[in-house]
Amino acid sequence: MAATKTYTTTQGEAWDQVSLAVWGREDLLHFLMQANPRHREVVLFNAGVDLVVPEIEIPAREVAPPWQQS
Repeated sequence: MAATKTYTTTQGEAWDQVSLAVWGREDLLHFLMQANPRHREVVLFNAGVDLVVPEIEIPAREVAPPWQQS
């Protein structure tokens, strides 16, 4: 059995920022929210909140976001 991964938040961090930090993409934040239902209503985290980081298969992007299109 694999060890559970966690991420400890910094003051003022939001779900999309955590997603970017752990997976390199902001759009995967829903996986974090599903794995951490007791924090689902949080908008900006306090420092030191430990979140469960689920193992996911990162889906390919269908379309790059505007700032990455050339």
